[in-house]
Amino acid sequence: MNIRIKYLSDQIDRLTYIDGKSDWIDLRAAKEVSLKQGEYGLIPLGIAMELPRGYEAHIVPRSSTFKQFGIIQTNHMGIIDETYCGDHDQWFFPAYALRDTVIHVNDRICQFRIMEHQPPIVFEEAETLGHEDRGGYGSTGRA
Repeated sequence: MNIRIKYLSDQIDRLTYIDGKSDWIDLRAAKEVSLKQGEYGLIPLGIAMELPRGYEAHIVPRSSTFKQFGIIQTNHMGIIDETYCGDHDQWFFPAYALRDTVIHVNDRICQFRIMEHQPPIVFEEAETLGHEDRGGYGSTGRA
């Protein structure tokens, strides 16, 4: 699948898979951002993209983002659909700082993957689902 991308920064590395370890692709900060504990900021990711019709991008933090930078993603998972495809429709990472931090240009702070849209669903109301209960929320025990 070919996807057209416009880089809005010449200071970030080009998108690539990481050594074939995952089908998620890292995104990088395109600007240095300083946040004090309790502050919110939009971190520009330096790209705009034309996703194929019927697809969307799911953006989440990297597993090390909180540990390294002390930030969390305020919307927990970002969704960008194929209509957000203009030359200046830059992708951003909405961050909330849990400690004072500085994110530098080209720091890997989040990751994304392309997913096909969910198919249309029709909900059928039922008196019973006909299966045994599992035991409620959190019922699978401790690891």
